[in-house]
Amino acid sequence: MSHAIVAFGANLGDREATIAAAVRELADTEGVALVAVSPVYETAAIRVEGVDAEAPGYLNGVVAIETALDPHALLERLHAIEAAYGRERTERWGDRTLDLDLIDVDGQVIDDRGLVLPHPRAWQRAFVLQPWLDLEPEASLPGHGPIAALRADASDEVTRR
Repeated sequence: MSHAIVAFGANLGDREATIAAAVRELADTEGVALVAVSPVYETAAIRVEGVDAEAPGYLNGVVAIETALDPHALLERLHAIEAAYGRERTERWGDRTLDLDLIDVDGQVIDDRGLVLPHPRAWQRAFVLQPWLDLEPEASLPGHGPIAALRADASDEVTRR
């Protein structure tokens, strides 16, 4: 079994219900055991150009899981769950009903076939780092260092719900 961190977010529709249902669906996946769910944080939408105060805000958090799935199969499962909840990939960093990002799997470093681990921007995003820090204060991100130090340097604002 591998230990993995999956970030979740949503800014369209019934965000709370979608996130809760998606976490249940992930937990019900064969080969996946839910270890912990972080507190949920409200965050502003971030676009390629920066913060978009006009867009609906996000609810974000992370889940820790143990999984028998390899990272590629886990990512495929995450994409299937996103699709089941209406995720459309029409605009980079656009609004979404559900976003599930594979952040880390046992500290593996992978860059192939559409999978990059650790997630390429996780080390900069308070909306990933803060909920992960809540669950695993001693965690570290390969190539970037301790989550606590990374969180201290992240400038995006998050508000606990």
